[in-house]
Amino acid sequence: MRIALSGANGLVGGRLAAALRARGDEVIELSRSAERGAVAWQPSREPAPAAALEGSDAVVHLAGEPIAQRWTTRAREAIRDSRTLGTANLIAGIAASEVRPRVLLSASAVGYYGSRGDELLVESSAPGEDWLAEVCVEWERAAMAATPLGLRVCVLRAGIVLDRRGGALAKMLPPFRAGLGGPVAGGRQYVSWIHVDDLVGLYLAALDDDRFTGPLNAVAPEAVRNGEFAKALGRALHRPAVTPVPAAALRMLFGDMAVIISESQNVRPKLALELGFSFAHADLDEALRNVLSAR
Repeated sequence: MRIALSGANGLVGGRLAAALRARGDEVIELSRSAERGAVAWQPSREPAPAAALEGSDAVVHLAGEPIAQRWTTRAREAIRDSRTLGTANLIAGIAASEVRPRVLLSASAVGYYGSRGDELLVESSAPGEDWLAEVCVEWERAAMAATPLGLRVCVLRAGIVLDRRGGALAKMLPPFRAGLGGPVAGGRQYVSWIHVDDLVGLYLAALDDDRFTGPLNAVAPEAVRNGEFAKALGRALHRPAVTPVPAAALRMLFGDMAVIISESQNVRPKLALELGFSFAHADLDEALRNVLSAR
């Protein structure tokens, strides 16, 4: 297959690009700079270059401003624009292509659901009402605009991605390694997580299988309480994990962004399980041990 990929320099994009090439696919990288042979594209400023999309079998859209930063007014604008305008500009490039791709996979996040306590959330559950949920709704709506162009569209709502080299887990490791980790904001909220290899596996499955369409929860089969997650990470590091982190301290450190750490989302990957996807790392203890021992 010939795959056009945005966000190839990111946590998931780099691994996905390597997995695609390892199985013999051709990868056309769309990047803000033309380094390493990538095609230059500024997602929030211009349509994607139709010439780079022309003749591709599929497009995978992962580009977006990092969520894990203090949400200043400028940061909020960049986060929203990189997803909504960036995705709309991608669709504009697809529309301008004479030979269009057949498939679009677009990243999304479980932030779509907002904080929902113990409620079990599946792909058909209603969206939340907070700012991040609104961004995710607009982001997905922009991606679904490719459907009238004849593309099969699948949006992958990822949970916390377990990879020691980046993302939320990398930020958690220093205090936990120092024995200062523990439950956050009471520890009762649900954490929906996924091993990075399973997330890559879901992208590959969604590329290859036409049954993957619409929203897809990209999370492990079982969410865990934040306190359970902290204990599992402590076990994996052979460190105590009993130091509580109050919600007020989180807000002091991260501002409004603290909501993504303290909110509760009990998300289940209903579609992936119904379609027979096999998670290689469905157990949290094993997944953390695997991630932390990887080179």
